[in-house]
Amino acid sequence: MGKTIIEKIFENHTEDEVKPGNIIWLDIDTRTARDFGGPNVVKKLYEYYGEDVQVDDPSRTFFTFDTVAPAKTIPYANNQHFCRQFAKKRGIKVFDVDSGIGSHVAIEKGLCWPGSTFVGTDSHLNILGAVGAFGQGMGDADIAFAFKTGKTWFEVPSTIKIIFKGKPYKFPVTAKDLTLFTLRQLGSKGALGRAIEFYGEVIDNMSLFERITLSSMVTEMGGIIGFITPDEKIIEHFKKVKNNPEIKPVIADDDAEYEKVIEIDISNLKPQIACPPKPDNVKDVREVEGITVDSVFIGSCTNGRYEDISLAAEIFKRFKVKEGVMAKVVPSTREVFGRLLKDGTLDILYEAGVIVSNPGCGGCASGQIGMTGKGEVQISTSNRNFKGKQGDGDTYLASPVVAAVCAVTGEITDPVEFLKQKGVL
Repeated sequence: MGKTIIEKIFENHTEDEVKPGNIIWLDIDTRTARDFGGPNVVKKLYEYYGEDVQVDDPSRTFFTFDTVAPAKTIPYANNQHFCRQFAKKRGIKVFDVDSGIGSHVAIEKGLCWPGSTFVGTDSHLNILGAVGAFGQGMGDADIAFAFKTGKTWFEVPSTIKIIFKGKPYKFPVTAKDLTLFTLRQLGSKGALGRAIEFYGEVIDNMSLFERITLSSMVTEMGGIIGFITPDEKIIEHFKKVKNNPEIKPVIADDDAEYEKVIEIDISNLKPQIACPPKPDNVKDVREVEGITVDSVFIGSCTNGRYEDISLAAEIFKRFKVKEGVMAKVVPSTREVFGRLLKDGTLDILYEAGVIVSNPGCGGCASGQIGMTGKGEVQISTSNRNFKGKQGDGDTYLASPVVAAVCAVTGEITDPVEFLKQKGVL
């Protein structure tokens, strides 16, 4: 019997028998901690191994400060510096508060690569499935153990194969709409404890930023990770940044055994929106049109890439933000911010009345740009809208295009009809 992607990656990183349900010891290529959780990782290392503790391999161990970047409160300032001091003494590189979201930095800088294993304190590290790597968020004690030993234990999951049927979407429909529609079909427990492999013509046509969007919300489907087989462009990126011509994708066998195969018809895909208070409370945007919008947040690990912000800029270069609406953009990384600066996209956003912040997680972290006040309605491109996650207001999850159109109109608006009326489509 053939193997799934996760089974093949695990077999390359363990001496134990890999089959669904087995608990194995897994060798970890890269281990990280962020400013949220990182200080507790250090404290656990001190608690279990003493003040002179050394990590397994400093060259494969990193800190990424992205949740409150730069620190807005005294506790975060103290925690970040606490980690910096630990790292400096042990030769560990810190991707500090100017770097951006850790998982995106990992892709840009080659901290991960197709077929690699990567763990950290970020609950959405399974985003790395977008490039065919195994990424997983874990608790402080588990990451402390990985820092010290370079290993962790893991139960091998079974895999669900999802095949999208129908032609690829076209603007103003985006990968976020595909992602929300998938969540609408599966629900929050549809992939609980499972790996997912995504296939179909629409997947083959996805650029990296679109793959990131889809993989980033597997957490909200209950899944462990969502794999997309890397295309040649992605493989070439990693060959270049890793200076390793031998990098190859891990591909599932033709006779791999799946727990189930799900086909999702996207031939009539429309703009989607996740209504409060759950990410799987998804509807067509036109079903909830007319609700007054107070603010918009465009960013996060789900939709903070250059191309995501450029999609929003396509709206903002034609229309200004409506008076009384706060529109906020947070690029995912310094590299993304630099591209926006150099090609004039920041000018477009500025002239439209958009607030642009430094790279980081933005609205997913308390105290950051994107928080809501009581009674406030926000359209967010992030991945979660649980009560209190982005403040005391009501958060709706949508694509950068939907978010930008709502910022212009001041209410939830179907971008297809809006852009038709304005002669853009």
